[in-house]
Amino acid sequence: MSEAMTTSNHEVIRAWIEAREGRPAVVAGPGKGAILRVDFGAGDEDLRPIEWEDFFKVLDDDNLAFVHQDMTAEGAISRFNKFITRE
Repeated sequence: MSEAMTTSNHEVIRAWIEAREGRPAVVAGPGKGAILRVDFGAGDEDLRPIEWEDFFKVLDDDNLAFVHQDMTAEGAISRFNKFITRE
């Protein structure tokens, strides 16, 4: 597995997601509001699409960073990603 990278740069995040045919989404969370996710069209009915502007507002307001991997160990394009609290 290639090394995971962390960023809060909106342009980098959007380019990574769009290159994998993903879309910004949220899962309604108990109490706190929206939980960011990337929708790759796998049919997860809990995901709700949102606009990029809203996606990045949650990212910044919740002080989150995007952890992602470009390639798998086998050399395939990776969809591995998660959101973490910025340090």
